[in-house]
Amino acid sequence: MSTSTPEGSRSSDDHCTPDALLHSAPSRDISPEDLVMAAGRDVTPKTLDWARRKLETEGHAAIEKLLP
Repeated sequence: MSTSTPEGSRSSDDHCTPDALLHSAPSRDISPEDLVMAAGRDVTPKTLDWARRKLETEGHAAIEKLLP
């Protein structure tokens, strides 16, 4: 028995949200602390150094990889 919805029975209101609207990363400048917390790590001198290096090499994309 199939559980999929037949094409003919979908509401005209059904649609997919464009990917660009699903991102939750901040639009402002990203601090090393932001990156550390987004990675689920504790803010320590070691993780802040990691975040600074990552931001220097990857820029804003560093946090985009962590936050959808």
